[in-house]
Order: sequence, then C-alpha cells, then structure tokens
Amino acid sequence: MAYTKTLTTERLILRKPQPSDEAALFAVHADPEVMRYFSEPPWTDASRAARQIAEDSAAFEKEEFFRFAVELKATGEYLGSCSLFSEHRQNRRAEIGYALGRPYWGKGYMHEALSALLEYAFIERDLNRLEADIDPLNAGSASALERQGFNREGFLPERWIVGGHVSDSALYGLLRRTWEARRKGAA
Repeated sequence: MAYTKTLTTERLILRKPQPSDEAALFAVHADPEVMRYFSEPPWTDASRAARQIAEDSAAFEKEEFFRFAVELKATGEYLGSCSLFSEHRQNRRAEIGYALGRPYWGKGYMHEALSALLEYAFIERDLNRLEADIDPLNAGSASALERQGFNREGFLPERWIVGGHVSDSALYGLLRRTWEARRKGAA
C-alpha cells in the first residue's frame, strides 16, 4: 500500500513530492540566496530536480525519510520543503531540515510548515527528540528553530566545505516534553 501521508495547516499542504514539482524545486535549489547556508552548492543541472523527487518519493513510500513538499493551499504553488530524516527508531530521535523559495520568505510559511512537521514527528512518529544542524550565520533559520522551541546545544567548527568555502555548524535540539509544555502554554 502506498504511503500517502499529507499534513495540512491553515494555509499549507505538506505532501509527498510529485513530478509536477520539478521546475519549482529546481528554482528553489538553483537560487544562490536560498542555498547560501546549505551543505551543497546551488543546483545547476535541471535534471537534478527529477532525481531528487524520485529519491524522495521512494523514501516516502518506504518511510525511510520524509521530505514533504510545501504547497500553498489557495493556489497549489510549490513553496519549498521540510524534512524529517535520519530517524533512529530505537532512540526515538530524528533530524529536520527545510528550504523555502525566496519569494515566500517573511510570510510565516515556514513557521506554519514546521509546526505541522513537529506535530507529525512527536505525535504520529512518536519521537522524543528532534535535531537540526544549521550554519550559525543563518539568522533566519536560527530564528525559525528558536520560535519552535529549539535550543542551541552545540557548535562544530569547520564542519562543512561547500564550493571551497568552509563553514561551521550550530546544533539545535528540541525535546518532546519541551514541545508539549509550549503547546499547553499556548492553549
């Protein structure tokens, strides 16, 4: 049976990637501003998007990892993605990642998408801990994580070398009990 998990929020649909996302996915990952803090350089080969979608869809089906396409409910536009990956079932831990097209920055979309992803991770996947690894210079990403309750827990100097540029990693973590306490406080 195909795994068809879809998450919905007020303005967004988080769903399995599909071939119709190719052009928009490539546009997001070809943008040097979007990719500035990624662990890989901007994409230059448009066929990379088709390969990524095929890989992500296969992983989705096997429940190996979930890179949800983030779609605007009102228009069906592909905005970006948010991912739950490197899941360790025994330890009930996984990592999250995300990318948002530049035209959609500053509108609260990633906060909304991450809120749905965290609920999925903690409730439906029954995880106890989530982690994120970001470039410490990426203030937008740090803010997105901190707004969700993540705490900066570590720093790894010179962890990535992307296109000849050396960058550090800031490690963030969020415990299920912290997430639950924040949800109760907001209710």
